[in-house]
Amino acid sequence: MHRSDKNGSPRRLLVRLLMAILPTAFLMVQAAGAGADEYKLGVMDKLQIRVAEWQTAQAAVRDWASINGDYTVGPAGTISLPFVGEVLVKGRTTASIADGIGKALQQKFGLPDRPDASVEVAEYRPFFVSGDIQTPGRYPYLPGLTVLKAVSLAGGLRRSDETGQRFERDFIDARGNYDVLASQRLGLLAARARLIAEAAGQDKIDFPKELQDSDQGRKLMADETAFKATRDKRLSNQLDALAALKALLQNEVVSLSQKKDTQQRQIDLSKKDLASVGTLAERGLAVNQRVLTLEEKTADLEGKMLDLETAILQAKQDISKADQDSANLRNDHAAEIAQTRQQTESDLQALNLKMQMYHDLMSEAARNDPEIAGAGTTASAAPAVSYSIVRETDGKTQEVPAAEDTTVLPGDVVKVDITLPTVKSN
Repeated sequence: MHRSDKNGSPRRLLVRLLMAILPTAFLMVQAAGAGADEYKLGVMDKLQIRVAEWQTAQAAVRDWASINGDYTVGPAGTISLPFVGEVLVKGRTTASIADGIGKALQQKFGLPDRPDASVEVAEYRPFFVSGDIQTPGRYPYLPGLTVLKAVSLAGGLRRSDETGQRFERDFIDARGNYDVLASQRLGLLAARARLIAEAAGQDKIDFPKELQDSDQGRKLMADETAFKATRDKRLSNQLDALAALKALLQNEVVSLSQKKDTQQRQIDLSKKDLASVGTLAERGLAVNQRVLTLEEKTADLEGKMLDLETAILQAKQDISKADQDSANLRNDHAAEIAQTRQQTESDLQALNLKMQMYHDLMSEAARNDPEIAGAGTTASAAPAVSYSIVRETDGKTQEVPAAEDTTVLPGDVVKVDITLPTVKSN
């Protein structure tokens, strides 16, 4: 501790006082300007602490040399100060810590004047870079750090130490196979959408948006729409033909029924005549030949009646057969749709598995040599470099997406990932 000379000039004392309290005053101005967004301390931050006390009675400045020095925030988020003990600093600002140290010293020693504490960040805690990076690891933090600067410090995106010829060849082969399968997959998606509409009896096909975003997809949509219209027309014609046949047979039944009624009246009249003539023949008033003629006529009429009844039964059977044929036609159509859709789903699943395999091969090649993936790559297979930051806030760890100009804070983990578009499995 340093004490001022009582015989020192007031000017000299003022200079010493200003030297002691200026750091604290500067921090107080910083705190007022930073507000709620001021930097919060964390584990591995290194602090520079200086304490000075203005003694009013002696009009002198007392320097607390036993406390002054550098302190590193430990794993528990604390620092240990002489006379004060363990101080929790994690999540706090330098201004609040400085105020707390002054209050603690004043209370402990019963001082009339509160000591002024100056707390500054001597060295920020490090940040980390991981993922598809040339040199992942721990790096010292620098103010104004962004994701792009962090990636540059880590050597940029990962590059292969080998020649890129093998990776380029693997990528081109995989991309070619992938694009062929992707084209086939669009055709299956269009067919499946048409089958779903046919099974539900819908006039309009609900195509997935994936087909609507490309020329090939729009052509497939038009082809499947026309194909559905043709199939619907053919089924409708077949059902209409059966319906027309059924209507014709029903009319025939009506006509035969009317003939049957007429025939029955003729039979009744013939039987009545036969009964009258028979009575006369028994009295000798009519010849037997007339009786015989009426019996033949009655028998003939009854035979025709049987023919009409047989024709009616046959027409009704044909009507039932037309109904059954119509039902069978619908059932066969539905079964064909279900079977075709099942095969389409199976083919889609197989294509998705193959596309995923080629997607993984492209990803592996792109990770080893990102440059080969960027040159001449189709939109469906274009790789993307994505960034995210893992940050601890209020004791909780969160991972959020980031861009190249996103600010990196001390303790952050910058994650870099080179990916290809996810293979869709619908």
